[in-house]
Amino acid sequence: MIEYYDISGCYILRPWAMEIWELLKEFFDAEIKKLKLKPYYFPLFVTENVLQKEKDHIEGFAPEVAWVTKSGKSELEAPIAIRPTSETVMYPYFSKWIRSHRDLPLRCNQWCNVVRWEFSNPTPFIRSREFLWQEGHTAFATKEEADKEVLQILELYRRIYEEFLAVPVSKGRKSEMEKFAGGLYTTSVEAFIPNTGRGIQGATSHCLGQNFAKMFDITFENEKGAREMVWQNSWAYTTRSIGVMVMTHGDDKGLVLPPRVAPIQVIVIPVPYKDSDTTAIKGACESTVYTLNESGFRADLDTRENYSPGWKYSHWEMKGVPLRIEIGPRDLANQQVRVVRRDNGAKVDIPVANLVEEVKVLLDEIQANLLKTAKEKRDACIEVIHTWDEFTTALNNKRLILAPWCDEEEVEKDVKARTKGDLGAAKTLCTPFDQPELPEGTLCFASGKPAKKWSFWGRSY
Repeated sequence: MIEYYDISGCYILRPWAMEIWELLKEFFDAEIKKLKLKPYYFPLFVTENVLQKEKDHIEGFAPEVAWVTKSGKSELEAPIAIRPTSETVMYPYFSKWIRSHRDLPLRCNQWCNVVRWEFSNPTPFIRSREFLWQEGHTAFATKEEADKEVLQILELYRRIYEEFLAVPVSKGRKSEMEKFAGGLYTTSVEAFIPNTGRGIQGATSHCLGQNFAKMFDITFENEKGAREMVWQNSWAYTTRSIGVMVMTHGDDKGLVLPPRVAPIQVIVIPVPYKDSDTTAIKGACESTVYTLNESGFRADLDTRENYSPGWKYSHWEMKGVPLRIEIGPRDLANQQVRVVRRDNGAKVDIPVANLVEEVKVLLDEIQANLLKTAKEKRDACIEVIHTWDEFTTALNNKRLILAPWCDEEEVEKDVKARTKGDLGAAKTLCTPFDQPELPEGTLCFASGKPAKKWSFWGRSY
């Protein structure tokens, strides 16, 4: 999927990764176009004075900003930043383009790369210094419209994870401490990796409120002729999503790809025995691939003669292809194919006449089974706690902790400080929208004050 590059924290995305990204992009792009989003491309560079216009925002990103200071051997008059995100790149122009209520809503999306010069443990897909993403930026006349869109986009992110990547996620709201720097509030989809006991932020949808509108003077004349500030949102998901999928489904044999994002859904492998009719077997394999491709599946044939069938089985299992079809002399004689599932290793013989129908059923089953299995593993890690002792025990047991919380920033800071260690500190992951009942008199697990909500806590990537 990747190749390591000679600059730490940068990676080459190879076709197996890029094709997955393109399949996700195809779905998401079609959905946001239904919401009347328009494609834009803004420059990679931003001047220092513009970047620093929104104080909280730049403070949140300052340690990660990469700067261009030279052109050839000459020092630049002023350093130029490489975008860590594009709010400050775009919003001076929103202020030019929005004059009247008739110019609203303004909805733009760009697919691009951003640079965040992470110094703590760069990890392929999960934390890299340059990554690909889409970022949507919108402006509305009212808060109600902005609030509605935040949740519409969050639902699309849930669908990317659950319907395509087969990764279960929780939708919720970030704490004030964890929200987007300079925004009003942040919603997210949160995944959890049972093997490591860490949460991972899957994607975020932010309501920026009117903060950036104030800084960049983005105002419009309403229908009564008075000037008002716009309400803004920004939202993004990145190539990190591929890493979450890899960690969720991978096993000791390698990748396990959900069929909806697998670049190859079905790999066909000829299995010629000694003295068998290799020409007929090859013809049957080609015919199988042709039939599947014509029916809308992504199928391919491995005709390499310098590798044994067994070696090919291992190769395609490592790459995570959902279904393998084997065709040998017995299959030829019985007008059938042998089909092997990647997710559970189950083998079944399918009559050639029923090939397309059976393959569709199997791929749908694999997709559903991967999500079901991942959800069962995730749910088995959720632990409801009420006291600090229960919290620390659950944390050491690599649990996804659901705890009653007083919703105070100082308490969250205190939890972070008290759990700091080699494995990293605990923090809030999100307050799930799906809230269990909070009985009257329930106390915060960390402060002993009255609890206001249930929140997910844990270590995270």
